Amino acid sequence: MFDKLEKYLSPVADALSKNKILSAIRDGFLITVPIVIVGSIFLLISNFPITGWSEMVASVFGEGWEVYLDALTSSTFDVVALTGVLSIGYCYAREKGVDKIAGGVVALTCFLIITPKTHIAYVNEAGKAFSGFSFGNLGTSGMFLSMITAILSVSIFAWAMRKKLVIKLPDGVPPAVMDSFAALIPAAFAMVTFFIVNIIFTNTAYGSAHAFIYEVLQAPLVGLGRSNLFEVIYQFLSTLFWFFGINGPAVTNTIFAPIHKVLTQENYEAAKAGIAMTNVFTSAFSDFFCNYGGGGSTLGLVILMAFTGKSNRIKTLGRLSLPAAIFGINEPIIFGLPIVLNPLMAVPFIFVPVLNTITATIATSIGILPITAGVQLPWTTPILFSGWLVTGSFIASLFQLAQLAMDMAIYFPFLKMLDRKYLEEEANTANESDELDDLSFDDLVLE
Repeated sequence: MFDKLEKYLSPVADALSKNKILSAIRDGFLITVPIVIVGSIFLLISNFPITGWSEMVASVFGEGWEVYLDALTSSTFDVVALTGVLSIGYCYAREKGVDKIAGGVVALTCFLIITPKTHIAYVNEAGKAFSGFSFGNLGTSGMFLSMITAILSVSIFAWAMRKKLVIKLPDGVPPAVMDSFAALIPAAFAMVTFFIVNIIFTNTAYGSAHAFIYEVLQAPLVGLGRSNLFEVIYQFLSTLFWFFGINGPAVTNTIFAPIHKVLTQENYEAAKAGIAMTNVFTSAFSDFFCNYGGGGSTLGLVILMAFTGKSNRIKTLGRLSLPAAIFGINEPIIFGLPIVLNPLMAVPFIFVPVLNTITATIATSIGILPITAGVQLPWTTPILFSGWLVTGSFIASLFQLAQLAMDMAIYFPFLKMLDRKYLEEEANTANESDELDDLSFDDLVLE
């Protein structure tokens, strides 16, 4: 059965991981992670989950101190489409083998070309419509259009470069100047294309490419992300790929990560506006209530290995792996236990994250577990701290402990079977005599 699964899954995973478009989107989002995390830290400071925190800080810095922090959080969260199109354009240009910086700048420019600059819904007292870029288009609502724009604009740019539609300067011209002029005509092709696209959408009922993409593509996909099956499918596929030695999230995040990001961003915007957050399946929910200790939610398994293991192999590996597992890194046991292609560990490894997802979803729906805010923490944030920080409730930390205990109970019988197997192997190895043990050098004569 496992051979058949590997036969069909490996080509799919390989194709997804090597797809240039999906790789560019995945890597592009990774580039934005550091600034989003920094923004999340300041968001946490302004909304720290301790009663009386705001008043205490206000007594030192004065009322309205949060406004100063808003300048930083707004510059990270409210422009995710803007940073996304730049970073994805950069990564896709890299995949295409053309100038990476030029590719990113072209993608950014094309995105701004098709972004509305006047807003008739907002008129001042003189009757003049507001002119400028709206955070609504540069933030969550523009996420999917930013991805599409980056891919299409860089594709046009790379096509023109391959066709040698470039301005060639004589030898001796500085390389920076030569590269700049070489990108001129390819950039013009991309920009003019999106200029025409903007004119077309402006004269439709949608009014802009932003409105069209949001209504036709982004809204339905985000709606899928709100369904109860969304996170279950994501966790199942991620761990299934891991079982075959393929980095699951590296494959599945190319499809699921953009939806997670939009749902997280919407929660941030709701919290900022002072209205109820409604999205359950955010990035924080996926990272901190579905998996503990890495893919397969193996933190409970590592704890059992370290403190209940009888065989030297399991006991030693568990103790060596425990510090890393606390921070969500579990490659040592994935490949060292091993879990990869180990039929004995397949059932708990694949289904524990799914069960965590189901129980966390139920707990959220009945009000036990608070909905995660727009805060994005590093996925390496340890259990207990992560639950409290992303929800502002100690109940979430206690829920994490309960899930961890459940994970340990599920892993326990399977680990015991594996432990007995390794004990027998170690006993057999100890009883085996080595031919070298019978050798004696007593009668050796040196001539």
